[in-house]
Amino acid sequence: MKPYPIFLIGLENRHCIVIGGGHEAENKVRGLLDCNATVTVIHRSLTPELEAWADEGRFTWLQRPYQPGDLHGAFLIIAERADPDTNARIWAEAEAEGALVNVMDDVAHCNFVAGSVVRQGHLTVSISTSGAAPTLAVRLRQKMEREFGPEYATFLEWMQQLRTPMSKQYPAFGERRERWYELVDSDILALIRDGRFDLARQRLTEISGIEPLTTPAASQKAKAGQ
Repeated sequence: MKPYPIFLIGLENRHCIVIGGGHEAENKVRGLLDCNATVTVIHRSLTPELEAWADEGRFTWLQRPYQPGDLHGAFLIIAERADPDTNARIWAEAEAEGALVNVMDDVAHCNFVAGSVVRQGHLTVSISTSGAAPTLAVRLRQKMEREFGPEYATFLEWMQQLRTPMSKQYPAFGERRERWYELVDSDILALIRDGRFDLARQRLTEISGIEPLTTPAASQKAKAGQ
């Protein structure tokens, strides 16, 4: 199996369903809520964290087992593995709806697999072993979490703020691209990592030719962690 990697966007306008109430379901719901997805959870009982989110109205909770018809209109379906008959019924209904479906640890009833994810602000890194060794994906994620710290969130916030000014300052694509690569290849990330934000902003201005940006919230968080 060779999965084709993609990142889904616009989930706030899509119906996403999680079937299950355990810790694996909790992790999936957390990831969806972090993307502002519209979520329905179907299960008799939930973890304390999921139940607290349900009480806060962060998702819709159907407090019962999955029933045929529950997946009508769904775009994305994630199910904790249950008995073979339930897995097969979820798969069949999801396929009939033309939905993306993943029954955890049951590759035969999946048309997508979810990677192990590292997030730092705008940076998202997803790791997959194509189902061969999910535990390796977890270890790689843990390694990358140490490698890609909060400085990447700060750097990418600055880059986001630069996009419009850079287009105006350098209308020629070739020159603009060179400036972007120079920013990425510079010592700005290392300076942010060391808490030297003023010098990092100075370097950004030297390279981009654009006045210093306001320090984003991620910078303050990163500085507080030093």
